[in-house]
Amino acid sequence: MHRHPHILNAATTLLGICFVIIGGLKLTDQNPKSYSDEIAWLAAASFCASILVSYSAIRANEAKPWQTVLADWSFIGGVAALVASMMVGAIML
Repeated sequence: MHRHPHILNAATTLLGICFVIIGGLKLTDQNPKSYSDEIAWLAAASFCASILVSYSAIRANEAKPWQTVLADWSFIGGVAALVASMMVGAIML
């Protein structure tokens, strides 16, 4: 199954959104008021893991099953953390 390029593209885009959230909160000096930026950092770390594993699976001729599982779950964890960050930011700010 060739899901790695799709995960790689989506995770890269969502990593950029995490950095926009973190930077926006920092520039407006809203980051001490909520945990939204810390959760966005968690999402960014998860997306970085997904990007690294997806890229390594693409570079290998045959992807190992653990690479697919790890890329999928770290991507899903990043999406969940990003949604939580947005919800915390919307409720607390």
